[in-house]
Amino acid sequence: MNQAIRRVWVALMVMFLVCFGALSYIQFFAADQLAGNALNKRELYREFDMPRGAILVDGKPIAESVPTEDGQFTYQRVYNDPEVYAHLTGFYSLANMSTHLESELNDWLTGKSSDLLFDRLSALFTGKTTEGASVELTIDDELQHKAFNMLPDGLRGTIIVTDVKTGDVLAMASKPSYNPNKLSVHSTKAASENLKKLTGVKGLSPYVNPALGNRFSPGSTFKILDLVTGLESGKYDMDTPVPNPQQVNIQGAKISNFAEGICANRTQADLRFITAQSCNTPFAQMSEKLGSAPFEDVAERFGFNQQLNIPLKVTESQFKPNMSAGELAQSVIGQRDVQATPLQMNMVAMGIANDGVIMQPNLVKKVIAPDLRVLEETKPKEFSTATTKEVANKVAELMKGPVQSGTAMRANVPGVDLRVKTGTADVPDDQPGRTVNSWVTGFAPGDDPEVAITVAFERIDYDKNHRLAVSLMKQMTEAVFNQ
Repeated sequence: MNQAIRRVWVALMVMFLVCFGALSYIQFFAADQLAGNALNKRELYREFDMPRGAILVDGKPIAESVPTEDGQFTYQRVYNDPEVYAHLTGFYSLANMSTHLESELNDWLTGKSSDLLFDRLSALFTGKTTEGASVELTIDDELQHKAFNMLPDGLRGTIIVTDVKTGDVLAMASKPSYNPNKLSVHSTKAASENLKKLTGVKGLSPYVNPALGNRFSPGSTFKILDLVTGLESGKYDMDTPVPNPQQVNIQGAKISNFAEGICANRTQADLRFITAQSCNTPFAQMSEKLGSAPFEDVAERFGFNQQLNIPLKVTESQFKPNMSAGELAQSVIGQRDVQATPLQMNMVAMGIANDGVIMQPNLVKKVIAPDLRVLEETKPKEFSTATTKEVANKVAELMKGPVQSGTAMRANVPGVDLRVKTGTADVPDDQPGRTVNSWVTGFAPGDDPEVAITVAFERIDYDKNHRLAVSLMKQMTEAVFNQ
């Protein structure tokens, strides 16, 4: 009898340990995976019945959960100034998942972060509803609105403003945009129909932030990196005379100076002139003289071919390794296979402005608990030392030229020492006329830089809009410095 009881007791203990182990595994190891499983609708429905944390700009919510009486869920996600902030907030949807900051900050916003463990336990014992943390962004609301409003409708454009000393993103606006409120409705049918309507908008994807996810040829803005490469080599200085023929042929790659510019006025020039007028052939010849390796090295130090989160994921900008001489000649003028996001070219300007040091770009200022405790505050950190202070300062000096006497004279703002580089890259297109990517990237003020500003347009008609980027650089500089 005792032996039979002992066997039953052992069996019960084994069953208890198995159950305990399974529950422990689910609770402590598999919980996040199960909760995040797209098939786990129960978890998603539970989130819609709790107050999700707000996303704040200057203390005001640009995304918040408000009580609803639609009978389906307790809270509705609402976006304020929706089109202005859509590419930052993204959307939070039953039908279409979540995107951008709504996705990347989900653990904070839902209260699932380990930093909110005691808040969750307290809610469990008191019977209160679990609340998510709020997240305050680095964005300046006034600058964001000005940037968005100055971008014309119907074109693919982006404006970015960053603090060169901290990396904080002060404005990041893009068009075309959309209204995330239409994708966050509780009706999955309506949300799906609204998403389908957006697929017909040329140049728009609600799943892509154009400033971070769209890569396109940067044109002559890439010459900032050519200047760094040439100066670092010791074979070039600001006043070094260089040949400036109207056309060169490097391993079958024909490179020409802009036919309508004034590069043809000098068959020999220096770095000041070719930077101000954006002459192509001297930079192509520089690439032939120096070879591929130093250009690759400089490009990667400035962020090309590297992964980055701010905390939104940034698509890697591309500069191919081991190019032939002909490929390199086309690439160093920002054509061929070179692909850059608007943020990447903003980081290039940041590095030159900040004595060669690029600060990590960042969108999140702080995370605030429901009881207003600051759970996390982002501190500035370096992304890379991209070049020396001496070289950066020389390139900064050369970037005066386009504004003073070159391709960006229309960007000049009296009283503000603006340093920039313009860029125009031809894009193959079946449309009539000349289709280009149009860029300006730079910083101000020159003597003690505060901000880096980038204006980029993808696939625009050159004849109609080739002055637009420079014009908006002027307007954005005026907005930043209250001119």
